[in-house]
Amino acid sequence: MQYIRIKDAIKEQIQSGQLAAGAKLPSERKLADTFKTTRVTLREALSLLETDGLIYREDRRGWFISHRALHLDLSLPFVFSSVASAQGRVPSIEVHRAESVMANHESTTYLSLLPFTEVFNIGRIHRLDGRAVMYADHYVRAERLPNLLQHPLDGNLAELYRENWQLHISKCCYTVRSSTFDALIATTIKSTVGAPSLRISRVHIDEAGVAQEYVIEHWRHNAISLDMTVGFGDS
Repeated sequence: MQYIRIKDAIKEQIQSGQLAAGAKLPSERKLADTFKTTRVTLREALSLLETDGLIYREDRRGWFISHRALHLDLSLPFVFSSVASAQGRVPSIEVHRAESVMANHESTTYLSLLPFTEVFNIGRIHRLDGRAVMYADHYVRAERLPNLLQHPLDGNLAELYRENWQLHISKCCYTVRSSTFDALIATTIKSTVGAPSLRISRVHIDEAGVAQEYVIEHWRHNAISLDMTVGFGDS
């Protein structure tokens, strides 16, 4: 099939280094002319390359070659900026939203809250080498961290909680599943609606066994690689 041949041709150029990470592909019209095909067929090839994590699309900007994925070990505590820097990447975090809201159904469930409970909702954009790769929604018990919104929120939040409120997170429960970007997230990180994503939700539990924070991370699916080390006792 022609779209498979097109996909393989572009893939070979990426893997050989002729197309470097971050480089912009020619426009769809120019690529269609180059491969003597229709834009419909070309888009089938590009969609397969996106699914394989080799390219990504930014709304109104076009298609780009993917950077190498960030490796995260879920069996260990991690801080986005520290992990990224250790892997030779340039991280940054931007606070997109910080407000006091009524807990929604999902945060009420995972934080074991009563209806109409107030929580702090913090939305943050995470970037690697200038590219927005993840949007995180934090829901935090407001009564546990008074005046939280008056503090800088673009750094290590767990450290902020410890230093100012002596809140120590001792346990983290993960849920990982495939998803797609909705209109809000896509617009915020300059992706496209319906693009594949990896959704990682985390419940942070303190030393008393109380869930204090619920975090939902919406990752570009090709920006992250998840690892886990599991020890086995004697059988």
